Amino acid sequence: MPGTLHAYVVDGTQLKVKVVSDQGVELTLGGAIDDVAPVPEAGSALDGNPALVSNMWAFAKAWYMVHTTSDALAAEIPDPEEQRAAFELVAAGRKLAEKQSEAFAKVAQWIADVADEVNADESRTGWCSSCFTKAEHHKSNRPGGQMPVYVCQACGTPTLPCVAPGCGSMAIREGGAVRVPQYCAEHRHDIPGFEKAVQNIGGLHDYEDYLKYEKANLSRATKIAVLGAAGLAIGTPAALLAAPAVGGAIGSLGMFGGLSGAAATSHGLALLGGGAIAAGGLGMAGGTAVVTAVGAAVGGALGASVSNAYVREDKSFRIELLRPGSGGVPVVVANGFLTEGDAEKWGGWRGLVDARYPDSPVYRVRWGAKELKDFGVLGAGIAGKQSGILVLKGGAAKATKLGAKLLGKAFGPALLAADLAKNPWHVAKNRADKTGVVVGDLLARTDAESYVLIGHSLGARVMAVAAEALSTKPGGPRVQAVHLLGAAMGAKGDWTALTAAVDDAVYGYYSANDNILRIVYKVAQAGQTAAGLVGFTPPTAKLVNVDVSEVVKDHFQYQDRIQLS
Repeated sequence: MPGTLHAYVVDGTQLKVKVVSDQGVELTLGGAIDDVAPVPEAGSALDGNPALVSNMWAFAKAWYMVHTTSDALAAEIPDPEEQRAAFELVAAGRKLAEKQSEAFAKVAQWIADVADEVNADESRTGWCSSCFTKAEHHKSNRPGGQMPVYVCQACGTPTLPCVAPGCGSMAIREGGAVRVPQYCAEHRHDIPGFEKAVQNIGGLHDYEDYLKYEKANLSRATKIAVLGAAGLAIGTPAALLAAPAVGGAIGSLGMFGGLSGAAATSHGLALLGGGAIAAGGLGMAGGTAVVTAVGAAVGGALGASVSNAYVREDKSFRIELLRPGSGGVPVVVANGFLTEGDAEKWGGWRGLVDARYPDSPVYRVRWGAKELKDFGVLGAGIAGKQSGILVLKGGAAKATKLGAKLLGKAFGPALLAADLAKNPWHVAKNRADKTGVVVGDLLARTDAESYVLIGHSLGARVMAVAAEALSTKPGGPRVQAVHLLGAAMGAKGDWTALTAAVDDAVYGYYSANDNILRIVYKVAQAGQTAAGLVGFTPPTAKLVNVDVSEVVKDHFQYQDRIQLS
């Protein structure tokens, strides 16, 4: 009989979802509507399948959004233009939820149908292209005439043997009739190599060798599914099937509310999961949620897929060794817009770093050349012309406020309207977040005991995310200190994750004279105040604000006029 999947609400606050496989095996999950993870009802043969559970819960939350997104608030807006924009936003939110619901439902039903009856006597051991672990794969008892289906006993993903000659790894087994050859993650170039994905790289300058592929790319169909910068789509069912466990975690944790506080870190881990979904829109939320849901990511195999996907997407990314040093703690620097493209090798950092860390090896992160250039042009125009501010306010600010009010935290991050998807600021900001995730992953793989991280503007955002990402790696490198100059990030927040891996302190250098942050950042962020303008709130023993307003008169004077604490 055909399988079924449906969700429903109990007592107004409890969400339940039930799947019935085509063999009649049932699994029911339940939990509060905003719960990160559901509770499976005991006794089902399917309750130990992580990929099924995460995709079922993602489906349930998407279904809930479809049935609860209302036009009521939009109808109350008196201004006709704003009301029209509000109706469009609500419609876009509902449409997104419907697409996500259908995608997750398809994946969940497929997993339930193949995982309900497996034969442990017919199994293979091999690397899994979904969870990137070496595991047992038990054969599913499917009807005759179909291509074989196995189920990974680590993550629950349907698999089948990679067709590359002599390869013993397992590829993702998509639903339905498979008519094209299926290759494993190594032969699709989703990761540099299964074994390499969990190895250290020695020094940070060895990262390029680490990212070199071990095997030939035998799959012409390998693509990175790129999301819009405002997260207007989560990807197609094919993208979700590339890593069902991760895909389900994305749907249930990131797009549908995410977390805050210690969990508000490195969104790239969520959106780059499995090497198949690559790009942003969630700010700094979501990453730790996926780490919790599908296992350690930073410095691990999932982190390897993140780094691999990112480097393929941002051709300008590289890490340069500026000087080898003579025994000091390694220093990593990153520039922001209008300075990242600086032809000078040091990017303006030499004097500042020499004065504070004279014996340290120094690395420079190069990143986001296109995004930073596009935003640099926009930023200069906005700072100099009031008309530029009005143009930006008319799109980004309005969409942001309406999104927060009409769709709440569930769809606010995902639906800042098409204006934001095209807005150079949000594209550059998301690029900074993703860069920070990758830098954190690469640092976690090195032999160094600690690092000093220094960044300016959006480069400060890169380093903040890198520090947060490192805090999720048990036993990974520590951060001696973080120096954030004119940080292009919100002033208020829970900074627990930012300081968790820091031994000395995070120093936030701010100037009340920074017109770029006062005008451009505030407009682009719909009124939010930047930490680089007023300092971080609340400061703590390990988060120290440094007022440099007396010497820094604009956004581009920090490197030349301050001394590091």
